[in-house]
Formats: sequence, structure tokens, C-alpha cells
Amino acid sequence: MLAAGFGRRMRPISERTHKALIPIGGTTILARIVESLQDLGVSRVTVVTGYRAEEVRDHLEGRFGAERFQFVDNDRFAETNNIVSLALGLAHVDPDEDVILVECDLLFDRSLLAGLAGERRRNVALLDRYRTGMDGTVVSVDGGVLTEVFPPEAQGADFSYHDKFKTLNVYRFDALWCQQTLRPLLEVHAREIDDTCYYEVVLGTLVRLPEHRIEAQVIDGGLWSEVDDPVDLEAARFHFEPESRAALLDRGRGGRWGLQVTDFSLMHNVHFPTPAMLAALRHALPDLLSSYGSAQQVLNEKLSWFVGCDPARLQVLHGASQAFPLLAGLLGGTVAVPSPTFGEFERAFPDARTYRDAPGVATDELDDLAGRVDLLVVVNPNNPTGTTLSSPGLHELIARHPATTFLVDESFIEFSGEPPLASLLEEAPLDNAVVLVSLSKTLGVPGIRLGYLYSCREDLLAAVGAALPIWNVSSLAEFFVELLLKFRPELAASIERTAVDRKELRGLLLDVVGVAEVHPSGGNFLLVDLAGPAWLAGAVRERLLTDERIEVKDVTARFDAPVPRLRVAVRGPEDNRRFASALAESLAAVPW
Repeated sequence: MLAAGFGRRMRPISERTHKALIPIGGTTILARIVESLQDLGVSRVTVVTGYRAEEVRDHLEGRFGAERFQFVDNDRFAETNNIVSLALGLAHVDPDEDVILVECDLLFDRSLLAGLAGERRRNVALLDRYRTGMDGTVVSVDGGVLTEVFPPEAQGADFSYHDKFKTLNVYRFDALWCQQTLRPLLEVHAREIDDTCYYEVVLGTLVRLPEHRIEAQVIDGGLWSEVDDPVDLEAARFHFEPESRAALLDRGRGGRWGLQVTDFSLMHNVHFPTPAMLAALRHALPDLLSSYGSAQQVLNEKLSWFVGCDPARLQVLHGASQAFPLLAGLLGGTVAVPSPTFGEFERAFPDARTYRDAPGVATDELDDLAGRVDLLVVVNPNNPTGTTLSSPGLHELIARHPATTFLVDESFIEFSGEPPLASLLEEAPLDNAVVLVSLSKTLGVPGIRLGYLYSCREDLLAAVGAALPIWNVSSLAEFFVELLLKFRPELAASIERTAVDRKELRGLLLDVVGVAEVHPSGGNFLLVDLAGPAWLAGAVRERLLTDERIEVKDVTARFDAPVPRLRVAVRGPEDNRRFASALAESLAAVPW
């Protein structure tokens, strides 16, 4: 077991403790590894130490007893890399015994090592398919055998990860091969060529020769984490402290790309962008990262081509959320917002009166309310209810109340089948209408942060434009807008597919025992009523996260009625079926 390194990427945490002694899930990384090795039948562990060697020794001996370990000190740990540590360790193991190599910064489910026990193959590497957030050495596999090893320095600008596997840094090596082949090459390379490289450089040389084959054991998404830096540490806590998963997700609200979680809480179009668009983005990324974006006037013009409107009536936003503090200062007086709805409206207009979306909004109530307030907020379709109003009917309502400003959020309108209000306003302009749109839901790119504000009020748009910074959206977002013009048919097809998925998911959920109602929705999400006490939705969410790593939104508290309610994003058919099955199991398992 290699435990010599300082853990520079883990600073400042590693300046106070050895990173392998960080507590996770009620134990330390180091102790969890040793316990897993014990389960495998390993009775003797050679530990290569260096940084904070005494802490490592005291921890292991105090927890497991001194007789289980021998410690080998790499006193040059600060100036060498793990090639030296491995060579030192192999020099001290029993030459007649096969070797399991484990690095000290790994957390893994104990079952992942089971395949290494009694292994008849000579040399084996544990691998997983490469995913976003991974780093370090990756390999190619052909016919169940490693064919190429790529340390980080071999992963250039044109390197492709799509067919690569990440090494877990867990290996089983044949005793004879270790002593006669691997160890001598490590020592020669470290002494004569480079003692600051990774031992994978030597493995990469060996796997090119048929007589030194290393077989691949792919764990296919099994639970494990490599803890190199504080971000890795947060991901590891998500995986290995399941009782804390909900709190970690609530704290972050996003940033989930490094977590193996299937997210039904945050909505976006899972069928867009297309693979061809992603390929174009990958190709353009180096140029985009080194380029400034255009001025706001140019951005407005480019997005207006996609929206199909007069560019003078539009302001591009760095996500629709950018508009809320601006609109709060520009639109005042008496305000009414739906309840429940997107929380940013409540933050922007804290003194607003509310009108009820039960689910369902009475249009005569809106008509009456519009005559009694200065600003009426309409979210169409509304989140989280899915309630959808007729766009032509809404246009007529706005026309009937010229003294009232209508702020209409249409972030989900494309999924509803209703025409966007902006298209109607282009034909029949109304100065008292302001349309706000987040494009992340429709386009499937919440990470780009793209939205817009549309209005026929020149003074309002001028005031918003004056408040925006000189470079308001990234060059990546601007390039994506350009791509949209080339992929309109694919976008339309993705929205149609989402509507089909939504219908099928609703049918699946209505068949689940314990589901009382699944409300019709114009968005790419569904509001699900459960049969039971109000706390049931939270308990189901916790169980889905703990057992299945599935996240869903508990929206019970957003309603006056004590009905347990979940908001469920629409994903692809396979994920939707998995969710329906997991929900059924969770409802059956929750004790109440």
C-alpha cells in the first residue's frame, strides 16, 4: 500500500493531516482499505510511508495491531514520485507471494476487491469507464487486456476519453512477474531515467509486449472514489456517507457532474444538444476559451435570429436569473405572483400578494386580479405544478388591462404545445408585456447560462441593457447560439421526444402503488401526489438517494395542503422506467 506522498492537491487539508487519515463515513480512508483487504483474506500489509509516517504507523497499529504491517520508509518522498515508493515496497514483500497493490487515497465498496481473491490470472487491473470528474492515468482495453497506458502527461489537447478506462490504482500482480520483471524495471527507470514519474510509465511499456499482459477487470460503475483534492473529498462523502447526500445536494443546488447521481430534480432537455453539436463544441473549445465574446448588441441580434423577433425587443441574459434583481428595481408598485412558483419571484418581490395555483389557475381570478395590481407575474407553464395557460388567451388578458404590467416567465413554453407569447407580440405588440425566458430547460444546457428578456417597452429594455456588463455571456454561450441556427429540426424533434417521454412517465407513475395523482403538465416535469402523511415525500427522497442514488425534488412545503408531493423531471425512457421502479420500492419500504 502506497502512502508516502504529501498530497499537494489536497492542500490546505493535507498540511494538517495525512490525506489517508481524513475521516469519511465513520472511519478513515486508510482504515477502510485495510478492512477491505482483511475481508479478502490478506493477513500482511506492506505500507510505504513518507509524509507524516509516524501518524500513519500509529493509526494502523493502534487500530489493527502491529503484527499485521511492515513499514517501509521512502525518505525521498518529497523529491520523488510513486515509482520509487513501489520499487521500495516490492523489495520488501515475500518474493513467493502474489501482490495486491493499492494506493492510499481510494475509497471503494469492499465487494470490488472480491474478484482479486483466488485469482488465476497472472496480472489484473481494476478499471472503470471514464467519466467526467476523473483524472490521472487512463488505459485502452482490447479483448479484455490493457493495450495502452496513458499517464496524465500523455493526455494532450487532442486526446479522446470516450473509449478509455480509468485505473482505480488497484492491481494484482503475479509473484514471479513482480520480482523478475516489474521491480527491476522500476528500479532501473527510477535510477537511470526519471525518479519523478508515475509507475504507470513502466506498466505502459510492459503492456505493449504480449508476454507481459495485464488483464482488465471492469467494475462497470461500482462505487469508488479517488481522493486527490478537496472536490474529490466532497464527492467521496456523497458516495460513502449516504445519510448526508440530501444535505450535500441541497447545499450545492448544482455542480453534480462529479457525482454518480441520476437527477430527477433539475429540469433540462435530455435529448439536446445532439452528438454533432457536442462534437462541434469540443472542437471549438480551445478557440472559445481564448476568445472574448461579442458586445450586447451583437448578442441580441444573434439570439433574435433564433427566437424570430425584432432584436430591438430583446436583451440576452446570463441565464434568466440575471433578470430578477434588475426587474425588482425597474418594476414596482403592487405585485401579485402565483403560489407556489419559482422561488426567485418571491425573493425579487418579497411584499407581493399571491394567487393560488392549486394545481390549476382560475382565469377569471387572474382577470379580476389584473385590474387591482400594478404588476402581475404569470409563469406559463408554472413550476412546480405544470399548470399551463393558453398563450392567445394570455395575450387577450394582457390587452384588456393596459394599465397593468404583465411579467410572463415562459421558460418551459416549448414543451407545452402553446405558441411563445413573443411570437404573438411580434404580430400584435403590447407595451405592458415583459417576457422572461430561461433557455436551459429547452436547450438542455443549464451549464451555459443563457436566457433573454423580451418586451416592446423600449425604456425597460434600455434600462436593462445599461445595467448589463460589457461582456455579459461567455464565448461558449455565444457560439452555442450560432449552432442553434443550424440545428432547428433536431431541437424540434427533441421537444417532441420529451413530450412522448412525459406521457409515458406519467403512465408509469400512475401505476405505482402509493401514488395518488400525477398532474398533467405543460413542462418537462410532473407533479406527483403521494398517498400518505406530509412527511412521506421527504422520506421517499431520502431513501431514493440512499439506496439508488436518485435525486428528486420534495415540494410538499410549497403548497398549503398537507399532501406529500414530488416534482419529477422528465428524462429518457430508460431512466424514467428505473425511477418508476425505484419509487415503487421506496414507497413499499418506508415504514409508516
